[in-house]
Amino acid sequence: MQRRLRSPQLYSSQWREDMEWLSMQRWSPYAVGVGIGLLSCLTFLLSNKPIGFSTAFSRTAGMIERLFRGNKVLEKAYYKKFSPSIDWDWMLVLGIFVGAFISAKLSGQFRVGWIPARWADAFGEVVFIRWVVAFIGGIVLQFGARWAGGCTSGHGISGTLQLAISSWLAAICFFIGGIGTAMLIL
Repeated sequence: MQRRLRSPQLYSSQWREDMEWLSMQRWSPYAVGVGIGLLSCLTFLLSNKPIGFSTAFSRTAGMIERLFRGNKVLEKAYYKKFSPSIDWDWMLVLGIFVGAFISAKLSGQFRVGWIPARWADAFGEVVFIRWVVAFIGGIVLQFGARWAGGCTSGHGISGTLQLAISSWLAAICFFIGGIGTAMLIL
């Protein structure tokens, strides 16, 4: 007697119950922390590279500059060390955007908006000002990440995992800065 395997019904009530955790609006920070830790360990195991994101943005800037200046961009010292090309960390950043979109859709929280409510309450609803401030903030953050030799994920996750003193110092400063900023905003 041959047994037939049933394919899972995409919209069965059991399937929905089993996948309910994917549609949660907020996940446990402890579960997410464990997940990031496991991902970081797996990344070291498979690629012998740390998780970090700011280099991907620098590579993207180099790729954009390369469109206008050609291979002259490759003569820069930074791009000799970090080639302006798509690599695994660039794809990781892309995956974060795709994953965030899927998560927002599944949780019912996806919406298109130019100005967050908190910003509108504090500064008004002028889109141009919001974009200028966001752009300047992005430049400052990227400058800080390059100056510090890595971003919050590079130092705070991968560096502390490797027990690097500089990363522990950076992580402590991230928390101090975050707490100070939260006190100003809230």
